[in-house]
Amino acid sequence: CFCGGTIFPAPNFNPIMDAQMLGGALQGFDCDKDMLINILTQRCNAQRLMIAEAYKSMYGRDLIGDLKEQLSNHFKDVMVGLMYPPPSYDAHELWHAMKGVGTDENCLIEILASRTNGEIFQMREAYCLQYSNNLQEDIYSETSGHFRDTLMNLVQGTREEGYTDPAMAAQDAMVLWEACQQKTGEHKTMLQMILCNKSYQQLWLVFQEFQNISGQDMVDAINECYDGYFQELLVAIVLCVRDKPAYFAYRLYCAIHDFGFHNKTVIRILIARSEIDLLTIRKRYKERYGKSLFHDIKNFASGHYKKALLAICAGDAEDY
Repeated sequence: CFCGGTIFPAPNFNPIMDAQMLGGALQGFDCDKDMLINILTQRCNAQRLMIAEAYKSMYGRDLIGDLKEQLSNHFKDVMVGLMYPPPSYDAHELWHAMKGVGTDENCLIEILASRTNGEIFQMREAYCLQYSNNLQEDIYSETSGHFRDTLMNLVQGTREEGYTDPAMAAQDAMVLWEACQQKTGEHKTMLQMILCNKSYQQLWLVFQEFQNISGQDMVDAINECYDGYFQELLVAIVLCVRDKPAYFAYRLYCAIHDFGFHNKTVIRILIARSEIDLLTIRKRYKERYGKSLFHDIKNFASGHYKKALLAICAGDAEDY
């Protein structure tokens, strides 16, 4: 099978040896950061979890705890992030996006617009286990309006899968078109119901029909008719339906260039997509923006933090 990730299971994997090496790297006054990078970015997530188990039985300590204690800043965020199973990592990011003062709406948008039903289900379970809180309730209390309604719909994880009905597509497209004309509360609700509940395959057809009816691209229409986080979320859903790796390439480009390297976003996307589609994201990035992701990270980050990001990005010779 074709895997669009950049991180694969290491051959000849020996968790006990890795745990020993990590123990050595984390001991003493000066932590061996290169060793941490060489081990943790070159093992897949399942292998890292086995290393953490070996580390625990060897030293009686928690590897994540030791990483948090020994490391700092963004480098710490990368190394610790690599240690979470994917659903726990999503839960961790959502929790931190909502706790404390203010909410990181962009994080909520990026995660909930892009995850599959299965990923959303596992993320809700992980959230409950890690924080003894209900993800839906937290989203409900931290957001408002039609933005909240749409997030609440997405977090159900009940999108239809693989189902298409061409006759229905024209009807849905009409509803979307009307929703962009009328903009009443009722229309906003119908709009988000279609975008959150129809299968990706069905929405492909709907967007084509929309173009035929309105002579306008779905994203342009949403941008013209709506604003704020509601609009950003709807656009994110449309972009994910069309080409998910391209959506993440766009998010990375904005994070790197528009926000003066928004570290949290760059770290989250690289880690979360490293075993799914980061290779494809890299390809889309290069096609779209001319420069490689590898090149842009190299230019904006520094030190061991940069080394770790580049190791996850796994740039090839043609990327330099």
